[in-house]
Amino acid sequence: MKTAIFIIFLCLAEVIYAQDNTDWRFIDNAEGIIPDENYADQPYVIVAKNNDWVCVLTTGPGTESQVGQHMVAAISSDQGKTWSQLIDIEESDAPPSSWGIPYITPYGRIYVFFTFNGDSIKNYPNGEPVVRNHNTELGWYCYKYSDDNGRTWSNRYRIPMRKTTVDYINPWNGKVQLFWGISKPFTHEKSMYFSFTKMGIHPQDMGEGFLYKSDNINTEKDPAKLHWELLPEGNTGISYTPLGVTQEEHNVVPLNNGGLYCMYRTSEGYPANSYSADNGRTWSTPEYATYADGRVIKNPRACPRVFKTSNGKYLLWHHNNNIKGYTGHRNPVWISGGIEVKGKIKWSQPEVLLYGPQDIRGMSYPDLIEENGNYWITETQKTVARVHLINKDLLEGIWNQELMKNVTTNGLVFEKDNIPSKTDLPSPELPDLGNGSVSIEILIDSDELKPNQVILDNTDKSGNGITIKVTPQRTIGLSLQDAEQKIFWDTDPGMVTEGKNHVVFIMDGQANLITSVVNGRLCDGGRYRLQGWSWFSPDIKDINGNKQLKIAPTFDGSVKMLRIYNRYLTTSEAIGNYYSLTKGKK
Repeated sequence: MKTAIFIIFLCLAEVIYAQDNTDWRFIDNAEGIIPDENYADQPYVIVAKNNDWVCVLTTGPGTESQVGQHMVAAISSDQGKTWSQLIDIEESDAPPSSWGIPYITPYGRIYVFFTFNGDSIKNYPNGEPVVRNHNTELGWYCYKYSDDNGRTWSNRYRIPMRKTTVDYINPWNGKVQLFWGISKPFTHEKSMYFSFTKMGIHPQDMGEGFLYKSDNINTEKDPAKLHWELLPEGNTGISYTPLGVTQEEHNVVPLNNGGLYCMYRTSEGYPANSYSADNGRTWSTPEYATYADGRVIKNPRACPRVFKTSNGKYLLWHHNNNIKGYTGHRNPVWISGGIEVKGKIKWSQPEVLLYGPQDIRGMSYPDLIEENGNYWITETQKTVARVHLINKDLLEGIWNQELMKNVTTNGLVFEKDNIPSKTDLPSPELPDLGNGSVSIEILIDSDELKPNQVILDNTDKSGNGITIKVTPQRTIGLSLQDAEQKIFWDTDPGMVTEGKNHVVFIMDGQANLITSVVNGRLCDGGRYRLQGWSWFSPDIKDINGNKQLKIAPTFDGSVKMLRIYNRYLTTSEAIGNYYSLTKGKK
């Protein structure tokens, strides 16, 4: 059988991080900056009854979990562009208060639930000081509320917490409980729910997921009369031993079919998920979350945040790599769209949502705000928290990815079919990668992938230009070179095989990221690489090379089609181009 290989090379050129970078995905192009005292975490927003945005966040004068950490609020009346001065929910000289999650009742009261070190625990039972001053993930689960749209806050109240097995194995044998929450509460069947993680190891390990349920908080105004139930039933939270010791940051959303969905992070490089069909009392055995095509989703030890949108669909914030550890792996941010099918969420392949310079501390702990058909995301780098207006077309693309089957024509500047091998074609003038974009798409047929055979080449005598060829690993490799820089990236090993293949290279010059798509699948590294994408230098510019494009100069197969675009395509557009070839058949 002959091989059909469809290759798209996409370059978006602009000097990244320059002051004139207008890309909405670039973090410095945020709508606004949320104020803080230095540390900034979990900037979560509620739209108040008067339409103000009320953001609650954890802040402090030092870094994470240092002296003075406490809960504050800030208010915006212009959808996150500007903010009020910080309003103390808890004082900085009180015991640490952290990890607030807000909720608004139907009658307009705003609650914030948070971890409070009410017993001022500073030492382990043996007298040794708590590690790293990390006394912010233990104590009491508390809450305060505001009846004036976040401007003033009530006295503190404590939620009773039933002890379970994981409590009794912690260093304090359950006399002190270890926990924190990252998921905003939600209403489900007239009750309020929110999820959190209990731990057996301090700090931050051997976690299990639990939920609080209150069946009267939406109507009862006397905090002394609120009902609280800890779920799931029994002594074990949402967890599964084969997924590793680290199972934490459980976040739960309601499903359209009446069930509940939970996702959380592990230290194995993959997020886990679980379902409940009985309002959180019992849960399915957790397993690693997958895309709709069955491949496991990759994510480091970072928050994989799930949101349910008002249209009944879902969004997943994650990082599309399985590099283990906390830091250095949270930039860029990727987003997948979820569609519920028979009570299960089918996740799309991801798009880049936000990015910053390669060497920054990445973004995490996001929130989603919907208003008047628009979507905003908040995020934090731990010292800077921002608000971003999200392009709705990107979200519509990931929600409709499985339905896309049309060739993208926006930006198409050259197209030719059935090109004989060893043919030279005039190369269109390619924009400088410092301020423009280039996309090249090739469809070829081949009986066998032979190493080092060249499929496309426009390099000059100095080697500057573009080369696409078969690598010794039987992947499809792309090389770009100008007078000073050289870039190489290839498809994941094993993705391209004899038979029909469709390969996409995406070089995003604004984000300085290169990715590849094979047979409608965005490469994620599979079992052979930690990630399927790579950073590249923003300094590469002119890749015009020779003014002639050499088609299959040493390639045994034939080139059936060549297209050139003057912009980068999204993952969804590249998948749509693939589906156009198969007439929507998958």
